[in-house]
Amino acid sequence: MKIELTELEYRRLLDMAYIGNWILNSTRGADRFTDYDNVESRLFSYAPAQGMDTLADLSFGTARPSAAFENGGIHEAIAEYEDSVFFEILAEELARRDMDFEPIGPENYSELTSRIDEYIEEFEQNGIDNISLDK
Repeated sequence: MKIELTELEYRRLLDMAYIGNWILNSTRGADRFTDYDNVESRLFSYAPAQGMDTLADLSFGTARPSAAFENGGIHEAIAEYEDSVFFEILAEELARRDMDFEPIGPENYSELTSRIDEYIEEFEQNGIDNISLDK
């Protein structure tokens, strides 16, 4: 298989591969999906030939994202995604709790989405400042 990319497309592909591998493997410890590590490594191995040698490091014959790549803003993008997903999941779980975890169907779907929207609006305005737990 041969794929032709512009430099910008290749650079974006590196970002996507890194983000995807981060999501799949960052919490797995030693139980990593090594096939994804291998694809990421292969993609990063082409960086020097594309004039992007600062984006990859070679260690023991394996290309890895460099510290410059990892510290260049990619983790801020991942953090934004994680924050968004956190608040969306929290809003849905709280809305379902408010509805006593009833099965969701056509008759109560609009109630669920309305409650989710209210929680999302609260989180957008105040983050988690107004969340409290009763013990």
